[in-house]
Amino acid sequence: MTLDELYQTHGTLVFGHRGACRYTPENTIPSFLQALEMGAHGVELDVHLSKDGFPVIIHDFSVEKTTDGKGLVVDKTLAELKQLDAGSHKGVEFTGIRVPTLDEVFEALAGRIAVNVEVKADTEGIEQVVADCIGRHDMNDKVIISSFNPFILKRFADTQPHLKLGFLIDPQETPEMALTFMSAVKHHARHPHHSTIDAPYVRVAHQFDYRVNTWTVNDTARALELAELGVDCIITDTPDVMLEALGFTD
Repeated sequence: MTLDELYQTHGTLVFGHRGACRYTPENTIPSFLQALEMGAHGVELDVHLSKDGFPVIIHDFSVEKTTDGKGLVVDKTLAELKQLDAGSHKGVEFTGIRVPTLDEVFEALAGRIAVNVEVKADTEGIEQVVADCIGRHDMNDKVIISSFNPFILKRFADTQPHLKLGFLIDPQETPEMALTFMSAVKHHARHPHHSTIDAPYVRVAHQFDYRVNTWTVNDTARALELAELGVDCIITDTPDVMLEALGFTD
C-alpha cells in the first residue's frame, strides 16, 4: 500500500521507532524486520551521509552511542562504518550487526512497509542522494521525509517536490516559533512530540490538510487518547504493544 492508502484505510498508523528498538538494536536491519514481522505499518529511521557520500542509517552525529567506534559519521567512509559493531551495545546476542545503508533497508523491506526517513545532517547534496535512493527502490509513494531542520526540508521541497515532507517540531520551541518555521516550507505532515498534542491541535492541522504524526509513544493509554483525537500516526519503540492496544491484532 502507498502511504496515502495506509492513512485512508487504517486509522491511526503505528510506525516502529528506529525499527522495534525496545527489543533489537536501533536503526539496524534486524530491528526494521522485527517491526515488519510485528505488523507495523511503517518504520522510522535516521539518515546521514558517510564521508564518501553513502546514505547510512544511524541516529547520532557520532558513532559512540550505538557502535564500538569513535568519531563523527561524516568523517568515516562506508567501508569504515561497516567495520563497526552496531549491535553489541544492546546485548551480546546482537554482536556483529552492522550499520546499514538506506539501500540495504529498502532492499530488506522490499516495499512491504512505509518508511519515515528522518534526515539528520545538513550535509551538502544529501537531499539528492536520499531522493535517488528512494527512486531506485520505487518507494516514492511509501516514504515521508522528516527533519527538525527547516533548511533541509526547504531544499527537499524545492528540488524533490514529488516527495512527502513531515516537519518535526521540537517541544522546546514556542508555538509561534514553530509556526514561523513551518510557514516557510511546503509540507504534508506535522510531527510534534505527543505531549504537545490536544484536540485543538489536531483539529487545526486537519483543517489545513496536514497529517499529524507523533513521537515517541510508549504508553498504551496515551496511544488510545491520541487515536481518539484523530492523530494519523504514532511512532513507538514497541510496535507490537501499540498495535494490540489500537486493535490491529487479534
